[in-house]
Amino acid sequence: MSPDRTVTYVLPVHDEAPSIVAFHRALVAATEERPDLRFEFVYVDDGSRDDSLRRLLELRHADPRVTVLSLSRNFGHQVAVTAGLDAAAGADAVIVMDTDLQDPPRVSLELVRVWEKGVDVVYAQRRTRQDGPFKRATAYLFYWLLARLASIDIPRNVGDFRLMDARVVAEVVRYREHDRFLRGIVAHVGFRQEAVLFDRDARHAGTTGYPLRRMLAFATSGILGFSTLPLRLISRLGVAISAVSVLGAGYVAWIRLFVPEQAVPGWAFLGVGMFLLSGLQLIMMGVIGGYLGRVYVEAQDRPLYSLALTARGRAARDQSADSAC
Repeated sequence: MSPDRTVTYVLPVHDEAPSIVAFHRALVAATEERPDLRFEFVYVDDGSRDDSLRRLLELRHADPRVTVLSLSRNFGHQVAVTAGLDAAAGADAVIVMDTDLQDPPRVSLELVRVWEKGVDVVYAQRRTRQDGPFKRATAYLFYWLLARLASIDIPRNVGDFRLMDARVVAEVVRYREHDRFLRGIVAHVGFRQEAVLFDRDARHAGTTGYPLRRMLAFATSGILGFSTLPLRLISRLGVAISAVSVLGAGYVAWIRLFVPEQAVPGWAFLGVGMFLLSGLQLIMMGVIGGYLGRVYVEAQDRPLYSLALTARGRAARDQSADSAC
């Protein structure tokens, strides 16, 4: 009996040349356990500066199930995943995972088994992770803040490694904001979602594509994209500071009127207070500016990404394009 359902893997790549061949070999070995399914592999090269694209094209020539998309520059992990989702139209389910072998390919088949039971989104939740103390601490802090600030419930210790049913993918690709936080978008879409616990492995080779600067930018996108609480906190902080100021003014007036001999010149206190309030004002302006900047970017309505090359299908030829999506 020929396979009647298609599962497409969306695989973003950025400077992963040392691990691409090993990853694809492990992925193919895992999928061979399910001959009843048709598998496709969509690799999205996100402006790699090493030999990643060349190795991906070699994979495509060796395996007709491989599709290679090359973005015209580095647009970021979330946009690369979006490009892959756009190209995965027609699949019955889509699995998103990284190619550094931290997400074990064998776990993806567990996601498939849960999906076959009728679950629309199956996300891989990290039970353990092979990261340093700093990465674990910042990840914990990020998810702690997100749980308290976000307007929707976004699961903890969950990356972009997940399976989505075709109807979920159809909804997700309708979200076209530029500061993308896909795990929040998937949570916002809804449908039936369940977790599969797994132990995250160490990187096979290379270094992380998320240094501290990118981690902070990604965390900001997640918080600002799914919460207006920072704006409300500004008002509450302003009310609190005003209340303290009124109490302080009352205290000063009482000292001046009833115990003037205890009055002490407070120039140092006033100077510290002035700098404190100035710093708070700048922080508030920064928060407002963050939201305003997002509005500005979305108002420009620019394409999310541009494709430089598409290599797809058994009989497709490698072709360059300046198309924007």
